[in-house]
Amino acid sequence: MIRAGSLGLVMLALVTSSAQAAVIDWQAEFARCRALRENIAPLLQAGEGISAVGRSNRSVRRCIWIQRIAVRKKIPGAEVW
Repeated sequence: MIRAGSLGLVMLALVTSSAQAAVIDWQAEFARCRALRENIAPLLQAGEGISAVGRSNRSVRRCIWIQRIAVRKKIPGAEVW
């Protein structure tokens, strides 16, 4: 009986931590995406491809995803990429 109770507590802790991990700090994400955009914009305007820009592949995809969700949820400060 004690094992079932402790297993339930462990499962509850896992569910709670994963729910808290899903919370997005929108303003921090917007700031990160703005900084990324400012860093890679001159390279893109110079004709460099997105794959040639260091560290940007994953970061750009994340920023596009964040911005798309923010626009859909009508979060203040969201910009369309």
